[in-house]
Amino acid sequence: MINFKRSVNCGGCSECNNKSPLFNSLSSEELEIINKDRFEVTYKSGEMIFKQGTASTHILMLTSGLVKIYLEGYNSKNLLLKVIKPPRIFGALGIYFDNRNYYTATALENSTVCFVSVDNFKQCVRSNPDFAEKFIEHLNRNSVYAFGRFVDLTQKQMPGRVADALLYLANDVYESNPFKITISRQDLAEMTSLSKESFIRILKEFKEENIIKMNGDFIEISKMDALKKISQVG
Repeated sequence: MINFKRSVNCGGCSECNNKSPLFNSLSSEELEIINKDRFEVTYKSGEMIFKQGTASTHILMLTSGLVKIYLEGYNSKNLLLKVIKPPRIFGALGIYFDNRNYYTATALENSTVCFVSVDNFKQCVRSNPDFAEKFIEHLNRNSVYAFGRFVDLTQKQMPGRVADALLYLANDVYESNPFKITISRQDLAEMTSLSKESFIRILKEFKEENIIKMNGDFIEISKMDALKKISQVG
């Protein structure tokens, strides 16, 4: 029989230091409900966690690594919505609608994900108003973020979109400047709704203008104010 192992730090939801802040409003009894039937899966970089259109049977919790969330469009074109890092809940978009996944999630780095039963999660939502309110806030925040992304992608010129991507990576994903990119150039192009060739060309222009410095997979934003200006004017 196959043995499924948990990571060494996985002692249960009550002891977990990597659980979403959303769970802070749960009692110890409710955390036990969340922990019931929960299981942990480790993904290698590049492995798909779930695919757009499949059944949404669990709430997912990223506890280590990086995961990209993207929409699969027409003609095999993807739109990368965001990169998530731990601790973060994801995969909950359709659980109160039709129980389907409305985007695809793939590991960008070796990642660990906890799978929480949707039924157990909903039980806590029904019993704990504070938890329910925080979950609604979580969904609303994601919606507001998506609206902003669509405005940026449809109304900004190509340099503005590339500037947005670089600022997002430095400030939100890696929280560092300089930073090492663990995302492919194709992923970055899909983040900006550009072709790979167009993204690389604009990146090269930023380098020639000394707005950024590049050394292999490392990027440093050397003229932050200039990059922010490009982002603002689009």
